[in-house]
Amino acid sequence: MRPPDGGPLRREDPAAMHAATAAATEAAVRAVLQSGRWVGGPVVAQLEAALAARFGVAHGVGLNSGTDALVLGLQALGIGPGDEVIVPAVSFFATASAVVLAGATPVVVDVLPDRPLLDPAAVRAAWSPRVRAVVPVHLFGLKPPPLGPLPDGAVVVDDAAQAAGAVPPVGEGIFAALSFYPTKVLAAAGDGGALLTDDRALADRVRALGHHGGAGFPLVAGHIGRNSRLDAVQAAVLQARLPDLDRHLARRRALALRYQAALGSAVLVPESGRPVSVLAMRSPRAAALRQALRDAGIEAAVYYPRPLHEEPAIRAHARLCPCPRAAAFCAEALALPCHAALSAGAVDRVVAVLQEAGA
Repeated sequence: MRPPDGGPLRREDPAAMHAATAAATEAAVRAVLQSGRWVGGPVVAQLEAALAARFGVAHGVGLNSGTDALVLGLQALGIGPGDEVIVPAVSFFATASAVVLAGATPVVVDVLPDRPLLDPAAVRAAWSPRVRAVVPVHLFGLKPPPLGPLPDGAVVVDDAAQAAGAVPPVGEGIFAALSFYPTKVLAAAGDGGALLTDDRALADRVRALGHHGGAGFPLVAGHIGRNSRLDAVQAAVLQARLPDLDRHLARRRALALRYQAALGSAVLVPESGRPVSVLAMRSPRAAALRQALRDAGIEAAVYYPRPLHEEPAIRAHARLCPCPRAAAFCAEALALPCHAALSAGAVDRVVAVLQEAGA
């Protein structure tokens, strides 16, 4: 079901996306409700195995959010008070707040000159003996540049919340954190997340931390566990939608390339084989373009209004590095409508408004 090209256009449309798999999704949810197995159970285990197989890793652990996948993954590595974790300045708040929630200190560094991705040179410049991990963010589905071997036994952790569909999503990391928030490419009907890894011991520790520490509620890697389970209803929704993922990815890519053909390299389309999550364009006139779209009944969004090193809640807990490129990107980034229920005609309408507004 596609919205009419002349009506209001949403940047994402979860209801329209649900229509593509409605019968299978609703049948799967009914089966869970009728089973009475609403926490854990076979549906969650089946989804975890399906995610691991789809994304080319050995283990998947369902959790209640992508944020908790980061928090519990860091804790399972034994990262906590006294440790530092390097994160890029352009990302959602949770990339840095997860480090704080794990008890460590985020070190916020700048991004590349041409893309909003972690700059390896900035990582090297910010290094200290306290750094235990580096978190490249697969922002908008874009592939972070390689970091190579890290000193002092530090590890790479992939924030792949916006990269469901990439194979493998783990990249250089020891684990990848996925989000299934309703606007994501692989979307639940509420909150949900997963941690993907090839490390069996790490998966077991994360699973225990997400169940209050496991039997007898022990400390795990020095941390107290919490309740962070992916519920069975959300697992059923995701399992029903997983077979449609490739079609969904292909459609979003086709629309993104249509935007790029009309608007040029200002539109940030991920590399081939990578998911188009948020479709962002960069323009020094981003605010004016957003207003023009709004006036035409087209929803657009700013990603992100300010970089992480300017967020007061992060500044209070972080070690901050100069991030001029991140600040410039946040001032110029605009997210455009791009989802698998969108028509080519709707894309052309968005493009026409942008071009008339001087994009």
